Amino acid sequence: MGGGGNGSEHTYALEVKPVRSQEIISNKYQGGFRLKREEALALLKKNLPNKNLQKHCLAAEAVMRRLARRFQEDEESWGLTGLLHDIDYEQTKDDPDRHSMEGARMLAELGLAPEVVYAVKVHNERHGLPRLSRLDKALYAVDPLTGFIVAGALIRPEKRLAAVDVAFLTNRFKEKAFARGANREQMQTCTELGLTLEEFIGLGLEAMQEKAEELGL
Repeated sequence: MGGGGNGSEHTYALEVKPVRSQEIISNKYQGGFRLKREEALALLKKNLPNKNLQKHCLAAEAVMRRLARRFQEDEESWGLTGLLHDIDYEQTKDDPDRHSMEGARMLAELGLAPEVVYAVKVHNERHGLPRLSRLDKALYAVDPLTGFIVAGALIRPEKRLAAVDVAFLTNRFKEKAFARGANREQMQTCTELGLTLEEFIGLGLEAMQEKAEELGL
């Protein structure tokens, strides 16, 4: 989704001591550490109490996992990146120039892999940082997609993801008044992943439909 105090004063909502505590940090991979999924979800809920924003992150996790399977990437690390990408939103909502920078700092201090930290950092285009890896590009494109798909579900009488199909969403994509907050240009960067817009929307919808109960849709 394109806070306060300095580093010495700030304490994270999830009480962790020390930072590399085995209560939080799990298996090592690619030069960093990976949180277990339940640990990451607890971290998210402590730092991001807004239920709708939690659902956005859960949706992003689902789509990122689906893309990881498509590209034969590490599904756990891609899912973790999606789940935690907006972890600093509550702290930075009044200062969008800090959004994702604070989150990246938090994740780096927890010892997560540099590629996860960097993808979280660069998903906020305000920083003007290049998206280098497939992970970076996927998160950037996925961020607005989840809200776009949710808007498609909510406009249907059933208000359920099951009532939506790719053709419906593709047609709505052309309507500027629909889901105004979903940046179309950002979504269209899916072509940098080698996906057409229709393929991208289809993968995202499929992933979110599989998690419909968790998303309340």
